[in-house]
Amino acid sequence: MTTPTGCPFSGTTAYDPAQDGAEMSFDGRMSYGDYLQIDRILTSQHLLTGAHDEMLFIIQHQTSELWMRLAIHELDAARRAIAEGRAREAFKMLARIARIFEQLNSAWDVLRTMTPADYTTFREGLGQSSGFQSWQYRLIEYAVGNRNLAMLRPHAHRADLTAKLEAELARPSLYDEALRHLARAGLPVPDAVLTRDLRAPWVENDAVREVWATVYRDPTRHWEVYELAEKLVDFEDYFRRWRFNHVTTVERVIGFKRGTGGTSGVQYLRRMLEVQLFPELWSLRTSL
Repeated sequence: MTTPTGCPFSGTTAYDPAQDGAEMSFDGRMSYGDYLQIDRILTSQHLLTGAHDEMLFIIQHQTSELWMRLAIHELDAARRAIAEGRAREAFKMLARIARIFEQLNSAWDVLRTMTPADYTTFREGLGQSSGFQSWQYRLIEYAVGNRNLAMLRPHAHRADLTAKLEAELARPSLYDEALRHLARAGLPVPDAVLTRDLRAPWVENDAVREVWATVYRDPTRHWEVYELAEKLVDFEDYFRRWRFNHVTTVERVIGFKRGTGGTSGVQYLRRMLEVQLFPELWSLRTSL
């Protein structure tokens, strides 16, 4: 087969990207690695046991924390947009958050290549550390409305982290902002809901369910808040899948042993599956 004349890969001469204008010299200039601080990232995997699969375990959790960092960034922006009457701008952010959790879901497939025998080679090296203690995950839970104050305690040893979480508890959650948006749109959200204690866990409310049901019975009339509702459901759908995949991965690797952080392991994670972030948006489907 002949190679077309002029193709950069033709003949035997190695292709030089500089001939097409590619920058090749970075002495004193910003490079890709400089911008992304790749050296810092790639030197942050400190194996404590030397076990082969410890590298997988560390990278799995570090990359998850990076995706959660982005989710928090998008959640902050989405809530601001909704609060300022720019709900349509929030739709893209909420869609992105759902896809972030789709990405996090895919990561479990990699971790599941680690067998129980592999995990036992380094599990003791984890000490009491556990994903249960992830402050970013807790911040996401608080941001979307699952405000369990007991979950502040694992972070009490860090005043800076406690301050972040307390600041989140003082702010309306994503669901609170959505309900305030409904009220501004003229829907009859009860005053007691709009003025509730923001630190308190959300409790399913029949009146709120009926407000959402009104939207779903006539989506054309309430299109913007109808679309907001579906974006919330879309996010929770992916979030619940992430929780479910977490449960099955843990059961596959450690069975029903207690977690390294002292939780009941699979039983604790299964209990979390029962927590709904936006319960009225799910229960209304039965009554429509």
